[in-house]
Amino acid sequence: MSRQKQAQLRKSVMPYAKSNTKASIIQLINTMLPFFVLWYLAYQSLAVSIWLTLALAVVASGFVIRIFIIFHDCTHMSFFNNGKANRIVGTITGIITLFAFEKWKRNHAIHHATSSNLDKRGTGDVWVMTVEEYIGASFWLKIAYRLYRNPIIMFGFGPLYLFLISNRFNRKGARRKERLNTYLINLSIIVIYALLIWAIGWQAFLIVQVPILFISGSLGIWLFYVQHQFEDSYFENESEWDYVKAAVDGSSYYKLPKIIQWLTGNIGFHHVHHLAPRVPNYNLEKAHESTPPLQKATTITLASSLKSIRFRLYDEDNKNFISFKEVKELMKKRKTSINLKSTSIQK
Repeated sequence: MSRQKQAQLRKSVMPYAKSNTKASIIQLINTMLPFFVLWYLAYQSLAVSIWLTLALAVVASGFVIRIFIIFHDCTHMSFFNNGKANRIVGTITGIITLFAFEKWKRNHAIHHATSSNLDKRGTGDVWVMTVEEYIGASFWLKIAYRLYRNPIIMFGFGPLYLFLISNRFNRKGARRKERLNTYLINLSIIVIYALLIWAIGWQAFLIVQVPILFISGSLGIWLFYVQHQFEDSYFENESEWDYVKAAVDGSSYYKLPKIIQWLTGNIGFHHVHHLAPRVPNYNLEKAHESTPPLQKATTITLASSLKSIRFRLYDEDNKNFISFKEVKELMKKRKTSINLKSTSIQK
C-alpha cells in the first residue's frame, strides 16, 4: 500500500473518530446498571443455589468486559469530548475493573505506538520472542518464556497477576499524576471491598466477586492476545515498520456472534481501533463497514481463533508465527546440517 493510499485510509475513518455524548451515556446506563443488578442477584441467589450464583457471575463477567471497554475508550480520550469527563469515568470504571487509569493510559498509548515493532517490544504488549532470539536464549530464559506462553499460566494466573500486582503498583519513575491516580484507585477498592465484606460477609463476597473478576480477566487477556497473535500477523524491525500496516495487518478482525460483540464493545474490530484509536467503540463497526480496504483485514472466528494457542514464536524469515514443536524441528535440521558440513570438511 502506497503512502498516499495509507493517508487516504486513515482519513476515511476520521469522521468516526468523534464521540457522541448521548451514545456514551446510553452505553454507561446499559452497561453499569445490568452489572450492579446481576451482582446483587448473584448475592441473593446464594440462598437458593451456589450454581445459580455462579451462572449469574458468568453473565456479570461479560458486563465487566464491557465496562473495561468504556475504561479503555476513556484512556484514549474517545468516550467523551471532554477530557475531564474521560478521566472521571475512566477512574470509576478503573475501580470496578481493578485497573489504574493513568498508568494503563500511558502503557496502552505506548502499545499503540509500537505494536508489531520488533525493536520496541516490552510495554503494554504480550511478550513475543522471535525464532532466532529463542534459539539463542539461555536455558532459563527459554523456560520463563515457555511458562509465560502456557495457556494455564497466561489465562489462569494472568488475571491474578494483573489484578493483584501489575495494576496495583506504580512503575519506577512514574509522574505524580500517575502515582496519585493509582493510590486513589487502590484506596477506593479497599474501602468498597471492606464495606461489602462488612455488609454481606467475606464468604459471600468472595463467592460472588472472585468468579466475576477471574472470568472477565481471563477473557480480557484472551481478547488482547488473540487479536495480535494470528498466523501471518505483521511484525517488522524499526527500519521497516509502518504504523498503518501494523494496524491493518498486525491486528485482526475478530468476527464474533452479535451478543458477544456487544458485550465486548466491538473490540473485535481491532484493526480499526489500531488505525484510529480515537474512534469510540460504538463507531468501530460503522467505520469497518464503510471502508472497503479495512474489510480485507485478517478475519478470525471463535473456532479459528483457538489455533492461536499454538502460535508461540515469530519467524522473521517466513513472516509468521510457529509453534514450539516447529522450532524444535527447525533446530534439529540446523544441527543435522552443521554436522554434515563438519563431516564433509573432515573428509
